[in-house]
Amino acid sequence: MIITRTPFRVSLFGGGTDYPAWCNEHGGAVLGFAIDRYCYITLRHLPPFFEYKHRVVYSRIETVQDASEIGHPVVRAALGEFDFREGLEIHHDGDLPARSGLGSSSSFTVGLLNALHALRGQSCTKDQLAKEAIHVEQRLLAENVGLQDQVWAAHGGFNRIEFGADRFTVMPLIVPRARLENLMSHLVLYFTGFSRFSSDVAKESIRAIPSKHQELSTMYEMVSEAQSIICNLNTPISEVGHLLHEGWKLKRSLSASVATPAIDDIYAAGRDAGAIGGKLLGAGGGGFLLFFVEPEKREALRARLSNLIEVDIDVDFDGSRVMLFEPDGFRSRVKGRSWAA
Repeated sequence: MIITRTPFRVSLFGGGTDYPAWCNEHGGAVLGFAIDRYCYITLRHLPPFFEYKHRVVYSRIETVQDASEIGHPVVRAALGEFDFREGLEIHHDGDLPARSGLGSSSSFTVGLLNALHALRGQSCTKDQLAKEAIHVEQRLLAENVGLQDQVWAAHGGFNRIEFGADRFTVMPLIVPRARLENLMSHLVLYFTGFSRFSSDVAKESIRAIPSKHQELSTMYEMVSEAQSIICNLNTPISEVGHLLHEGWKLKRSLSASVATPAIDDIYAAGRDAGAIGGKLLGAGGGGFLLFFVEPEKREALRARLSNLIEVDIDVDFDGSRVMLFEPDGFRSRVKGRSWAA
C-alpha cells in the first residue's frame, strides 16, 4: 500500500500570467505558498477475488474491468500512461472541498502520479512530478489550466515561480521566520460555500487574453512588487493588503465570470469589517476568499462573516510526499503466483 500527501495552495499574485497562452509569449510569474491542508491518495494492488479489476473511490465509487472505462479523467489518463497489468484500488481523501480555488485538482494529479511511481518502486523529483502533472492536465486532457498549481503541489514552499515557453523556475522567498509569521497572522481564509469547475471559468479568461495585455502585464509586475514588500523588513507588511486589493480589482476585470454578485457582497462585507484587501482564489466564480486583515480586527471580521467557514492555514514546505510505503502488500503474501506491474 502507498499513501501520498500533497498540499493545496494559496496564490497571492500573478495568477493568470501562468496560462500558456500568455507566458509562452510574454513570460509569467506568480507568488504564493502551499498550505498545510492536503489531498491524500491511497493506492494498492487489488486482490484478484472480485468481479472487477479496478476500484476508484472519490466522490463516486467506480468499479471497472479496464482502466479505459474509468470515468475520472485524471485517473484514466494517468493509468493509461503507466499501463499496470494488475488491478488497482485508489482512494482519495481531501482536507478541503474540491473545485474551490486551492489547486485541489492538480494536488490530486500530483499525488496520484507520486503514488503510482512509488508503487513501481520509483523515486520521482519534484520537477518531474510537476511536469508529468502538467502533461496529464494540459496535453492529455486539454484542460483550461495554468502551470502554477502543479508546481506548488509538487514543490510546496513559499515561492516566486517564473514561467516561460515549456519551462518553470521555482525561487523560494528568503525571509526571516518572524516576518513570515507576521504575514501569516494577517491572512484569513474563508469558504464561500460555492464550488465551480475552474476549467469552465478559466476558459473565458483565456479567450480574453489578447485583449487584456495591460491588465496581465500589471499583474505580472505585482509579483515583483509583492516580493519586495515581503522581503524588505522596513516596509510595513500592511502594504501586501493594499496590493491584494489592487489585484482584486484587476482580476475582476479579466472576465465577468470571475466574481459573482454573492462573492462581491462577501468581499465588501469583509472590507467593511476592517480587511485591507483580499483575493478570490483560483480562476474565480466561487471557492475560497482570502482576506488580509490586521490581527486586532480579526474578531470583527470573524463576527461579520460568521455564516462562512474559516480555515486556519500555515505554509507547507514539503510538497507532495509518500507517507506510507509498503509496495508489496497483498501480493507478497500470495505463494506460487507471479505478480508484475
